Amino acid sequence: MSTTYFDHERSASYDRRATRLLGGLYRRVAADVAAVAGPGAVVLDVGTGPGRLVHELAARRADLVLGGVDLSTDMVALARAAAARRAARVTFEVADVTALPQRDDSVDVVVSTLSLHEWPDRRRAVAELRRVLRPGGVLLVYDFRFARVERELFSDFVDVRRVPVRPKWWPVAVFVGVRASAV
Repeated sequence: MSTTYFDHERSASYDRRATRLLGGLYRRVAADVAAVAGPGAVVLDVGTGPGRLVHELAARRADLVLGGVDLSTDMVALARAAAARRAARVTFEVADVTALPQRDDSVDVVVSTLSLHEWPDRRRAVAELRRVLRPGGVLLVYDFRFARVERELFSDFVDVRRVPVRPKWWPVAVFVGVRASAV
């Protein structure tokens, strides 16, 4: 995807739509993250967009160290503006999933919501997610049910599980989640 696709106008439009249409998904994912994150865990949201998931996590767990990365400068600007309004202790950075700014073994939970289908080099992206995860860390990837999620992408992980995800009030599971642990 072009880094200019989510310019200011498209980013603001996505934020408005995501708030209305994806709130249930973000609440579900935030509950999943909160359940696996230990006290004071470092959580990184990859493909954070306007930061809705990070803000939901901040509201649930004040002890978490939260960060988000996105390829779009305009999305990150929206996420930062919302963080400033909420006075949440979170950080957002512009970064590519294949070249994250985090140090090796520095993150306890990596989560990604609705971005895997956009990654041009999934193998390299998943390897980068593994690089930043601490041993024993958890990877949670959520995307549309139709997204190709090849099991071999997660060969450097253990306990890899793919499950259908249906937010409350949705009639069918239109999303899929992959949960894996770093060794």
